[in-house]
Amino acid sequence: MASRKGRHLCSLLLVSVLMGVVASGLVLPVAGLAGLGARAGAVELLASPTGLDLEPLPQRTEILDARGDVLAHVFEENRTVVPLARTSTRLRQAVLSIEDYRFYQHGALDLRGTLRALLTNVGSEDVVQGGSTITQQLVKQTLVTQADSRAEQRAATERSYTRKLMELRYAIAMEDTHSKDWILERYLNTVYLGGGAYGVEAAAQRWFSVRAADLDLGQSALIAGMIQSPAALDPSATPDRARARRDVVLARMAQLGVVTERRARQAQRQPLGLDPTVLSNGCVDTSAPFFCAYALRHLATDPDLGATPRERTALLRSGGLRIHTTLEPSHQAAADASVSTYTDPTDQAIGALAMVRPGTGAVTGLAQSRPMGGDAVEGETFLNFTVPHQYGDSNGFQAGSTFKAFVLAAAIEQGVPLDRTYRTPDEMVFDQADFANCPGAPPFGGTFVVGNRAVASSGTEDLYSGTRNSINTFFLQLTQETGVCEPFRLAKEMGVRLTSPEGSESTLPERTPIFPLGVVDASPLEMAEAYATFAARGLHCDSRPVSAIRDGADHLVKEYEPVCEQVMAGSTADAVNDVLRGVLEGGFAAEQALSVPSAGKTGNNEGLSVWFAGHTPHLAAAAMLAGADEAGNPTSLDGTVVGGVPIYGASGSAYAAPIWGDAMKAVDDSLPPDDFTPPVGVSGVQP
Repeated sequence: MASRKGRHLCSLLLVSVLMGVVASGLVLPVAGLAGLGARAGAVELLASPTGLDLEPLPQRTEILDARGDVLAHVFEENRTVVPLARTSTRLRQAVLSIEDYRFYQHGALDLRGTLRALLTNVGSEDVVQGGSTITQQLVKQTLVTQADSRAEQRAATERSYTRKLMELRYAIAMEDTHSKDWILERYLNTVYLGGGAYGVEAAAQRWFSVRAADLDLGQSALIAGMIQSPAALDPSATPDRARARRDVVLARMAQLGVVTERRARQAQRQPLGLDPTVLSNGCVDTSAPFFCAYALRHLATDPDLGATPRERTALLRSGGLRIHTTLEPSHQAAADASVSTYTDPTDQAIGALAMVRPGTGAVTGLAQSRPMGGDAVEGETFLNFTVPHQYGDSNGFQAGSTFKAFVLAAAIEQGVPLDRTYRTPDEMVFDQADFANCPGAPPFGGTFVVGNRAVASSGTEDLYSGTRNSINTFFLQLTQETGVCEPFRLAKEMGVRLTSPEGSESTLPERTPIFPLGVVDASPLEMAEAYATFAARGLHCDSRPVSAIRDGADHLVKEYEPVCEQVMAGSTADAVNDVLRGVLEGGFAAEQALSVPSAGKTGNNEGLSVWFAGHTPHLAAAAMLAGADEAGNPTSLDGTVVGGVPIYGASGSAYAAPIWGDAMKAVDDSLPPDDFTPPVGVSGVQP
């Protein structure tokens, strides 16, 4: 006991010395500090700047769906900055009462308050009241918040006279340049209040699910009390300690006459009344995790949001933004329900679907069968199979005969009549030299054999029947007429991320005579974007998951308008739609016909993946079912069990088209019943 009292007396003597230091304007001779063992510290102090650069406080960002409802939060620190007027009077009174009741009367250092706190703590042999003013506390919290390294964080919290005097120097400058209200507002928005909540607005939501403006007396006292030690006074982990501290705050408010003794006792008798809200940080626990992740990855590539990916990510996670996305909840729900109906998370297959609005590029829904998560749970993954590699890290899967639509469009664009016929035996040998490559590129060489697989040809097909029946030998002959370059170029312009330049010296596997058979890896979003181009009568619009970004004050940061280009004649797209509607009107996918006019194309890649891409005039979607191991590498579908059903002889019409059909049928009542525009000026149109 004697040694403890001795330490308290030493502390009293030291504070008296420091008070004299501050009272004299912090102008100290080096020798005067030498007795405290701080010669180097004094030199550093005297050479230090008096002003503290204040950076914007990190704030949480909200991601909203197309209706304006919150989809997700992302943040480095869970904080929402609010003006002083949007905090309750009781909260401000509680904080000032327990932390700095003379805040509006003193300067950067409260000599009377420091002495009072010291004497109170010595008398109780505990830390009951703090000696630092709110301005001093704000300086310390700011130094910690703005620290860029662990070394800076340690320097901001080390126990040394030099640091304390440095904080005082900054505090004096802050009081000189800012009003008391500004300092209190900044303090209330900076302070950590447990449960991952920074600032009083986040704390009010975290512990009571209300706004800081609506906190009552008891709630305000609890939050104010937690400033002393947020971890030790966490009301969910240590409710008894939190309540005891709350009651100390209430007693102090009564002692100062802020509230009556009777009102304080009434509040002390009340339970804590917690009604916590725990915010998830990130996309994992949202209703559309892969759409959310895609939107953030997409924004991270926008140079308008920062010079480097790191700067953009920092803005997205700490800028207090409101990101308005194009996600339509009804479309997302329909996509999720359909994919989950036909595939299970632990299947050796991936089911996926993407939806896009023609004429705008707005992505309205993304779904896949493997949920978002790490390796701890079987079937979970962070690979986003619905989007291109740059946004989801998946290489995609070969899209099969859905690529035949690109050759069909190129042929119509070149003037090939729709009633052009070819003899189509079930198997043909082709000479690659008969397929023109892009100008400047070397010719193709060698021969290959192509068969019609399970689909038998009638012997002669035109563009209608050859497409509806997906006849391979027909499309290889059509590609001989169009050349490989034009369908390849058109697919790129319609949104498929092909990498082989048209005039490159080498021939990559992507640009090949068998291009119409869909040997190129693609994602559902790429194919939905491409088929949306047909729906929009040849107007291609880049896929976009975000419509606008606004800041915390609701000021527009950036608006994401549709980025569109006419890539084919409207009459060409009209003719393609006229041909592709036959697939749903009596063709392979007739069971998936909608209540509104629709068109589409099946795809199959040697039993590894099956597809269906289709559209109405107002919505396009692409569905995929692909064999895949745990790492997402392609495997065979045949012989596997998918959605509880064994698969043998996988086909796009039997396994991918139902995924597309169920999702589209769930939303087609909300689509305008407009028909496709009849093709005009195209030869060979069927009546």
